[in-house]
Amino acid sequence: MPAQPEDDPADDEDPGASRRNQLAETRRLEAFSDGVLAIVITLLILDLHTPQDSGRMLEELLEQWPVYVAYAASFANVGVVWLNHHNSFTRLGSVDAGLLWRNLVLLLSTSILPFPTSVLGSAFQRGDGEDQVVGVVFYALSTALVVASWVLVYSYLRTNKRLHRDETAVVYFALERRRSIFGLGACLLAAGVAFAQPAVGLAICWAITVVYVITSQSGAFRTRGG
Repeated sequence: MPAQPEDDPADDEDPGASRRNQLAETRRLEAFSDGVLAIVITLLILDLHTPQDSGRMLEELLEQWPVYVAYAASFANVGVVWLNHHNSFTRLGSVDAGLLWRNLVLLLSTSILPFPTSVLGSAFQRGDGEDQVVGVVFYALSTALVVASWVLVYSYLRTNKRLHRDETAVVYFALERRRSIFGLGACLLAAGVAFAQPAVGLAICWAITVVYVITSQSGAFRTRGG
């Protein structure tokens, strides 16, 4: 039987090799998450349908305006999730089981978004006032679930400094956790308002998305630029 090569003890003592393995794990997590988010964004477009009736193409296209609006809002939401995910996980030098599970919860909550998006578009396109209330409340609570998942992720990262690549991540995760808690409260407010005024509740949901888009970009530049 041929002799098996012995492990080089130097590999176990090489901090550089250990560091490379840890970074490989963070890249695997990012690649998997990017794939899931790409699928979610792709699923959003499935609610847009081509006109079927001859001579009514423009009319049927215009009738789908609620679907267009719902699609744009959810696309922006998923885009914010991706942007925040990128800004967060590039600040990590390693991952552990606790973070992996929380990341799965985040992906689960995000993957649900195409369903409430479809319900919302249908409620404003074909439903009555009661349907619109249900659609907006369902959408706002689904968005709140995504934001709550971020609270879990940021709370974990804020207290587990051993996963950080450098010390700047401490401030970043603390600020992002605070921003997520604010967003969660705003989503719940939108759901509550929607019971009385669904259009106002929906406007709050859109405003939350816009604020997240703006603050995600500024937060990224502020923290990285120092």
